[in-house]
Amino acid sequence: MTKPTNSARALSKTIAAIAAATPATSFVSEPGTLPDFLRDEGCTSAAPMAQPVRVPLVPEGILRRHHAFISTDTRFRSAARLLAAYWREDQGIPIGFHVTDEPKPKHIKLGSRLRLDAARAGQNFISSEVFDLVRHSLMLREEGAMIDEDRLYSNALSSMPLCFNLLGPLALDLDLATKVFAAVLPGFVQTVERIDFETSPGRRDPRFLDDGTALDAALQVITPDGEPATVFIEVKYSEGMSGPVARHRPRYDEASREVRLYRDPDAMVLRSTALEQLWREHMMVQRAVDLGVVGKALFIGIGPRLNRRVQGAFKAYQAELANPEPKDDVDRVGFMSVTIETIIEAMAMAGAVSPARKLWDRYCDFGRVLFWAMTPPPPATVPPAANDNPTTAAAKVRRTVAGTIDQVTSTAASDAKAA
Repeated sequence: MTKPTNSARALSKTIAAIAAATPATSFVSEPGTLPDFLRDEGCTSAAPMAQPVRVPLVPEGILRRHHAFISTDTRFRSAARLLAAYWREDQGIPIGFHVTDEPKPKHIKLGSRLRLDAARAGQNFISSEVFDLVRHSLMLREEGAMIDEDRLYSNALSSMPLCFNLLGPLALDLDLATKVFAAVLPGFVQTVERIDFETSPGRRDPRFLDDGTALDAALQVITPDGEPATVFIEVKYSEGMSGPVARHRPRYDEASREVRLYRDPDAMVLRSTALEQLWREHMMVQRAVDLGVVGKALFIGIGPRLNRRVQGAFKAYQAELANPEPKDDVDRVGFMSVTIETIIEAMAMAGAVSPARKLWDRYCDFGRVLFWAMTPPPPATVPPAANDNPTTAAAKVRRTVAGTIDQVTSTAASDAKAA
């Protein structure tokens, strides 16, 4: 067949149509305001999260002020990088450096990176327990597992630490994992027995894809029917679904026909930049079922609600399946997408309010990004004191702005009473 290209017109049209759709309406909170269901320790409210309808288009000046401007960032990635910089500043974590890929490399401060000593201390993770889990997982990683430790420890924007931060608390508390995934996947999960990270049922095996394709995580579960099963997971965060891609192999074309998953197994859209990873992973999982390596299985993609490129790719991929919801086809592996926000909400509703709050603040609080993007910069005539570090100075500015808002609110209330 014709050598695949990095894009396909059909995919471009599909994702463009999906991206044009407006997400469900929600509201914007001031910074520090939590969604209703995270405010109460009892966590009895199921109110939707406080998010803008789309990620803000952040002015370049604000991004530069927080060392978060990268000219090639997508709109979502730009806002997410700024949110990561805010999180790092709030935690008092020293800023790291990005080394440019040039003949004479430059070291540039980047707000979404942690300084090396902070990275080595595990400050990219939401708790010391999750950091210990990361170290344990790395020491016992599968043969051939490809883990970029620099991204994992130093990059606050990467989906790799997100995977551990999101699923790590569940791996450490299987009762919590059971509550969360029984709520998120009620027809498939009754109990969660184990969670593995960076795993593959057939890495470098010619019976599978004869390559290094792997999944971010796998949940070993018991279904409501009492059967052992596996939920394979791919996690996305700020990705623009624009590559890089794996080198195309003839084995992929063979497997695409063998697995009986697709309306057209030779479709170019499956081999496009945005979908080829999902295509490879789903084929890998289906081959594992066909070969009896695992029993029943489900493949899910987890990504942020407001990253339209990720959500668009998930929907475009699902549209290529012969049976998008194979409830009656028990030997075919289904695919579905779940938002990060859904997982966090399920954690909070299960009583894990503290990690849910940490995850929300770090990865989902785009209402905060919008609020600060609309806040005027501090007067240039009042520079920070010489002994102020950037984090302290930023905190003072935020307190000043918050105080001004409180004063205006109080004055308005007094005027209303007087009237």
